[in-house]
Amino acid sequence: MNILHMQYAVEVARVGSLSQAARNLILAQPNLSRSIKELEGEIGIRIFERSTKGMLLTPEGEEFIGYAKEILNHIASVDKIYKTGAAKKQKFSISVPRACYISEALANFSKSIPDMHAEVFYMETNSERTISNILNSDYKLGIIRYAENYDKYFKAMLEEKGLTYEMIAEFTYKLIMSAEHPLAQKEKITFDDLEDYIRIAHADPYVPTLSMAKVVREELPDNAKSCIYIFERASQFDLLSKNHRTFMWVSPAPDDVLQKYNLVQKNCESNTRIYKDILVYKTGYKLTKLDQMFITELCLSRRRNLK
Repeated sequence: MNILHMQYAVEVARVGSLSQAARNLILAQPNLSRSIKELEGEIGIRIFERSTKGMLLTPEGEEFIGYAKEILNHIASVDKIYKTGAAKKQKFSISVPRACYISEALANFSKSIPDMHAEVFYMETNSERTISNILNSDYKLGIIRYAENYDKYFKAMLEEKGLTYEMIAEFTYKLIMSAEHPLAQKEKITFDDLEDYIRIAHADPYVPTLSMAKVVREELPDNAKSCIYIFERASQFDLLSKNHRTFMWVSPAPDDVLQKYNLVQKNCESNTRIYKDILVYKTGYKLTKLDQMFITELCLSRRRNLK
């Protein structure tokens, strides 16, 4: 397989345009197009769909590009080590749900990394992207979150894809809201109490084989009259701290986070659904020293916060 053609395909996938990729690579566009076609013919799949919107990856192409990136990264690392004599960097990579106790583990893990050359990649995303990152990108570990009643769907999918899994945490969601929220001083909160307030929720739930609409319907009752859907935690804390009519369901949060944003954490007596955070990685993958260090900090953070 021509490594140069592989580099060309990765660049086309990155920019989504044959003409732009040709400019970036300083190549004539017909030559680039011919190289992509030769690569597709050699590996026997169609990497791109040509359309008026540009070069779109096919499902097989998305998988191939994931492998290609990993191969090119390894080649670049070998070149750097043996051509420049640079020290080899240790790498740690993980995709996780948006959870304060996990980010606390990351912060403590970062302080415990000894004086070494290291690269750390940490992505907050949903379970579908986490699994894709492990299978198709250069992420070694992942943590997925799902409600206990979806256990059979996730375990069947993980086993089918050759992934090892083990439970990290089990918990019920807590309510967080501003300390100035009208319900902040209420001793017992029910689902009905939340009806007149604004729920904040992450916008990308996922359960294998089930539609997103079905998953949303089966999540915690959404009887709030309004909902704001977001994708990252920075926005949720700005909303919660500045709009005193918002609330959110979360895994238990550390006290320092609550104090920083002037939030309170409340139980809801109507909420009995159990959620699981599951560590996943490819079967046969050997945990590195950095992996083990992070998992240790993760377990310590879980014990502190998920009582």
